[in-house]
Amino acid sequence: MNDLWTMVWKEWRDAFFPQGRPVSLGSLMFLALLGIVFPLIDRQGWLTLSAAMVLLNIFLPYYFILVYIGDSFSGERERHTLETLLASRISDRAILWGKVVSTVGYIWGMTLVASILSMIVVNLAQGAPWTFYSPIGLWLGVLILSLLACLFSASGGVLVSLHSSTTRQAAQTFALGSLGLFLAVYLVVRALPPQLFAGLSGSQMMVLVMVFLAVIDVILLSIAMVSFHRSHLILS
Repeated sequence: MNDLWTMVWKEWRDAFFPQGRPVSLGSLMFLALLGIVFPLIDRQGWLTLSAAMVLLNIFLPYYFILVYIGDSFSGERERHTLETLLASRISDRAILWGKVVSTVGYIWGMTLVASILSMIVVNLAQGAPWTFYSPIGLWLGVLILSLLACLFSASGGVLVSLHSSTTRQAAQTFALGSLGLFLAVYLVVRALPPQLFAGLSGSQMMVLVMVFLAVIDVILLSIAMVSFHRSHLILS
């Protein structure tokens, strides 16, 4: 756990708090978009969990993690700091999990902050009486989906970054891979008989998506753990 926390703090300092600044420009942009701009556009629909609110709270964190996670190993390789990291006493598992946990923890934490901020912004814009997200169960489901999407982006990004020589190559490879996966899922869903989903409620559909994302996350993280070999990375 000490090694994991060391890695998390290193990643936060390098990616999200550069040069000792309290917050990065990317973090401010994320909060502004998800906590102020989009909620003011959607207004009451934001608090009643419109389709726009659900999609933005899932795909915006996914995208921001994609921006940062591509730098996880390929960026270290470009800056010639990978050898120093791998030569440290920190265990392989702590290095790998530190890259994933630091990025997911920070971006998803920002998503929680933006969720509360957006509620306050919408209520201030509309005036009394103040309202909360409704239904609350669906809002919690959106947050869980957001977390699973963040894990998907981070685990897939780390896996690609392990085998990429540059950050740009890692970002492009994972972006194309994600597009291919989404297209494949779309085609499979379109090919399934409509009556298969006819009797499912919105909550049941959300649970199915959660299970699907959780399975993909476990697979990607398992492959990343098997692929992480310190000796191979040092020689690469």
